[in-house]
Parts: sequence; structure tokens; C-alpha cells
Amino acid sequence: MANNMETVTNPMLTEEIQKAVVEARSTCQEKGDGSSECAVAWDIVEELQAEKSHQKQAAQRKNSLEVYCENHPEAIECLVYDV
Repeated sequence: MANNMETVTNPMLTEEIQKAVVEARSTCQEKGDGSSECAVAWDIVEELQAEKSHQKQAAQRKNSLEVYCENHPEAIECLVYDV
């Protein structure tokens, strides 16, 4: 199922996260773990990961009709006919 969710989110975002992690590691190695540049680099990674999480959550949200039909499957609006 993780692979299905991966396709829902922006694949470019996953690639950007990977690049940001590599950049953060490089920056921290060059500037030092306690440097402000290192902190900023990891903040960027964190922001990208948060965006990916938000995209996953948005893809899982149900609209009002879906919620209604879940609670009232017998309602006319929710009936599904096979033709």
C-alpha cells in the first residue's frame, strides 16, 4: 500500500526530499553540525517531508457525499446500480 500512496503524492517531491537530504548531509559535514547552515538545510528537509505528508492526507480525505453515504448506505443518493 505504501507504493500506492507514493504514486498519489508528487513523485518530484520525493526526489526533491532525497536531494535535500544529500545536500543537508554535505552542508553539515562542511560547515559543522552546530552551524546555522546545517540547521537551515535540515529545516528544508523537514518542510519538504511535511508537504509530502500533507499531500498524502489530502488524498485520503473524503468529500461530504462519501461521508454521508458511509453513514447512510441505504440513501437514494448512495445507491450504485450495475448496468
